[in-house]
Amino acid sequence: MRTLTATHASRGFSDLLDAVERGETVRITRAGHVVAELRPVAATTGRALRTALRDTPRLDDAFEADIAAATALLTEPERDPWADA
Repeated sequence: MRTLTATHASRGFSDLLDAVERGETVRITRAGHVVAELRPVAATTGRALRTALRDTPRLDDAFEADIAAATALLTEPERDPWADA
């Protein structure tokens, strides 16, 4: 783990991001106190989302039809209200 001042981090931000992308964790200090820590983001595969969705009850047909009808109202072409006048 590397520690940098906020000034050094801002001046070399691109290099700092490169280091984090390579797996390094960097602490940033201001006035001698750690104010931030940059670390790589854990890769996600969507497994947690699939698990959550698997345990969610399925929508019934009536609800799906209501959603489809509401969506159709939003996507219908706009018509001129004065066309029939």
